[in-house]
Amino acid sequence: MDDRLVGAVGVELSLVTVDLAIFTIRGGELVVLLVERGTEPFAGKAALPGGRVRAHETLDAGARRELQEETSVSPDRLHLEQLGAYGAPGRDPRGRVITVAYLALGPDLPVPRGGTDAVHAYWGRVEGLLENPGNLAFDHDHIVADALERVRGEFEYTTVATAFCPEVFTLTELRRVYERVWGRSLDPSNFRRKATKADGFVEATGQQRPQAAGRPAALYRRGPARLLSPPFLRTADRQ
Repeated sequence: MDDRLVGAVGVELSLVTVDLAIFTIRGGELVVLLVERGTEPFAGKAALPGGRVRAHETLDAGARRELQEETSVSPDRLHLEQLGAYGAPGRDPRGRVITVAYLALGPDLPVPRGGTDAVHAYWGRVEGLLENPGNLAFDHDHIVADALERVRGEFEYTTVATAFCPEVFTLTELRRVYERVWGRSLDPSNFRRKATKADGFVEATGQQRPQAAGRPAALYRRGPARLLSPPFLRTADRQ
């Protein structure tokens, strides 16, 4: 199928798509949703899920539709934000295709299913993808790298890390989210102090979870704040 759009005067127009970098943590690893393409171009190669923006859709609506189709999870349960536009000439061999990438975050998302143009969908380790650039179709390795850096930066100044957590969680679970995304260990005592001192970051539920060893762990839920005050700086908490 020819994906080029041609106007009434014969001028080739650009096709607009959305691509989704959907991150979650499974088995203690930061992973991103990938699909094995079932059609050309790049048939058989891994790619981010995505597709054309339909004529009646806004960009956000197209991203939300693609997200639900690929994960069977309502977008209302996830953190979803626009990452940026990618339109380098030659990024798609079919013609001038401009994609708007979106970043989605959620807690322990389910095993995905493939969409209409995918052989199957699966979770891929982000660390492994970044160590082997060029393994993804189009420029999707670039999008994954940009998405990861966006998340790492937002962890410093916003409360978006709680998007990786279930409704109630322990501070140890929240710290491990930071460790997986930042790629390094954090001091447990310092993290606990910062998390509980940050205005509106987490709220104690008054409940506890029994542990295999030691005292029960206090349970928390995400607070109302959207910005971290004071911020968590990556350079300020090395172990």
